[in-house]
Amino acid sequence: MSDLDLCYMSATEALALFRARKLSPVELMKAVIGRAEKVNKKVNAFTFTHFDEALDGARKAEAKYKKSGARIGALEGLPVGIKDESWIKGKPTSYGSVIYKDFVADVTSPNNARILKAGGIVHARTATPEFSCSSATHTRLWGVTRNPWNLKFTPGGSSGGTAASLASGTSAVATGSDIGGSIRIPASCSGVVGYKPPYGRNPDDAPFNLDPYCHTGPLARTVADAILLQNVMCGPSPTDIASLRPKLRLPTQYKPIKGWRIAYSLDLGFYNVDKEVVANTKAALDVFRSLGATVEEVDLGWTIDTLKAGVAHLNHLFGNQMAAYAKKHRKVMTPYAVDFGKHGSKSAAADFLWSMDIATKMYATLGPVLEKYDVFVCPTTALPAVRADFDPTLHDVRINGRKLDVWPILAWCMTSPFNTMSRCPVLSVPSGRAGNGVPTGIQIVGRTYSDADVFRAGMAFETAVGGWYGKPATRPSL
Repeated sequence: MSDLDLCYMSATEALALFRARKLSPVELMKAVIGRAEKVNKKVNAFTFTHFDEALDGARKAEAKYKKSGARIGALEGLPVGIKDESWIKGKPTSYGSVIYKDFVADVTSPNNARILKAGGIVHARTATPEFSCSSATHTRLWGVTRNPWNLKFTPGGSSGGTAASLASGTSAVATGSDIGGSIRIPASCSGVVGYKPPYGRNPDDAPFNLDPYCHTGPLARTVADAILLQNVMCGPSPTDIASLRPKLRLPTQYKPIKGWRIAYSLDLGFYNVDKEVVANTKAALDVFRSLGATVEEVDLGWTIDTLKAGVAHLNHLFGNQMAAYAKKHRKVMTPYAVDFGKHGSKSAAADFLWSMDIATKMYATLGPVLEKYDVFVCPTTALPAVRADFDPTLHDVRINGRKLDVWPILAWCMTSPFNTMSRCPVLSVPSGRAGNGVPTGIQIVGRTYSDADVFRAGMAFETAVGGWYGKPATRPSL
């Protein structure tokens, strides 16, 4: 098996080979580090790297697998990319900001603590836009992160480095967070799997653990790998009052979806959607039909207020945090972060209350649909991707030749409505690629707190299409 095949091997397969002593964690880590040293100058998926320490960790994992009766963690020996916004004690975290370029954490975030306890090895931190506040990943501190499938385009954001690393074969699994689509946008743009769990399923750091729009979750190259990492990340935490009891452990195997009823919308009622995204979504729906599901188009009655309400919520909370940073550090911040703060500073309590009213109306139609159907499907993004250096203060978003007049950061993303519908689990899986090589994706939305349903649909879909990275022809040609 070539080093490149090792780099694209699924995490679940690697773990099975570790246990069978047919593959060493050291072999895998060396292959992944070698791959990163080859491609990261082009892709720029990583901020801080810990390669020497990771190799030491891989040697310790190798010794565990050789020792009879040793306690083996769920992620033992895997190279895990951690988004550069959460903490690991004694390690730097920059948030993609010059403001925090020298910051070293004195505690470990709950998700990261669980990953480390499960034997995951943090070989690198993955790039994010400044303070995770954009749908494209570039910063003054770290530069531009690029899409491995086409370097002219973004891998998405804000978990862009995570998705770019997975697509380029430089992490086995990796973490993300999602407050307006920041797991699902890069999953779609980069052709990987991303999961936004229901609010509270996974713990988060203060203060945004108390924002129901905010979710931490896994990204991976396969549905099974996403389940693997999700099962490690989830569960109640004594540091997060919003985290749910009891811990939900997802199954790793599911029954077929024959007889299921699947609802869909190509535009959520108001998005202008790129023709190639539409075509790939229709092809994905045909796959579900081939599996014996009934697939029917529905009208949720949603309007542009759906997006505007999500933006209003983000401006009021997240935007005001950016405004506070900009008040002191405007000169060193990336322009889109300053612009976000500008919008946030104008937000009033009445705007926030209005967003809650719209959220109520949204679920008044989505809720009954999800009672009638097993899952709901729509595109993840309305455009395969924007340019790698996309800046909403400088660049327009055009789809099918039309300029979009709403907030450019989310105008091309069909994700934020399901942050508003925060208790619904959402799994993004690849649906194909556009003519420029950039992947597209679909969102599979489940009933509130019905996590297993979206994974059952996602795994059935993945099996039917044969997966996404199993052969050289299905990987980026970096």
